[in-house]
Amino acid sequence: MESFFILIPILLLVFYFILRKDNRKNYVQLSEADRELLFKNVVFYQHLNVDDRLKFEDKISSFLSYVHIEGVGTPVTPLDKLLVASSAVIPIFGFTTWKYNNLSNVLLYPDTFNTEFQYEGGDRNILGMVGSGYMNGQMILSRSALLLGFSNAADKENTAIHEFVHLLDKSDGATDGIPENLMRHEYSIPWIKMIHEEMERIEKGKSDINPYAITNEAEFFAVVSEYFFEKPDQFRTKHPELYDRLSAIFLQDPAAAKQL
Repeated sequence: MESFFILIPILLLVFYFILRKDNRKNYVQLSEADRELLFKNVVFYQHLNVDDRLKFEDKISSFLSYVHIEGVGTPVTPLDKLLVASSAVIPIFGFTTWKYNNLSNVLLYPDTFNTEFQYEGGDRNILGMVGSGYMNGQMILSRSALLLGFSNAADKENTAIHEFVHLLDKSDGATDGIPENLMRHEYSIPWIKMIHEEMERIEKGKSDINPYAITNEAEFFAVVSEYFFEKPDQFRTKHPELYDRLSAIFLQDPAAAKQL
């Protein structure tokens, strides 16, 4: 019996090193070429200081270690993978630890697709989608929209960031525009009030926020989050209260980071 209790810590150590070895085997190490691609294509990364760039790279590596990215009808380049991972990391960069437990695969389609997941023919207007039902744990992104989102031509829109914000929203069990895992409960009602006040301004043509935001609260949250990360200076100037609320939700101040 005594020898049995001696064996327990030994077995625990063995399991620890087995798991550690497996984690290291799956860990994706970024190359210098990867870092150059990030710096050239991801403005968010450009504005980080040296320590925060290392933190960003580590989060990219972690994401790529547990989420599989594959192309459907299109090849997947190293840049594609880095941009998908950057879209995932940007919203959660302010959190010490975060894992997208509700995501296992990202499927890249060449361009827009329809509700039947067809990317050829007419009636295709979907740029990105977070799967549900039998597609739970999957995300589908238009590759062309992914690339556009990180180009200067994209203005204040970024489809991939939009979809990852939906995943953050969904992590509390409901995609409703109220990210309860990221927001203290007492702020929920003021946040809903803020959402509906801005929706009214959008409807009246008195806001520069994309009208798609009035679809529902979940789309509002995703749309303003795109704006917050893509054009933080402009967003802070035109929507200071929304900026402050999103800054508290994401634990980030991207407008201040750009000035460093």
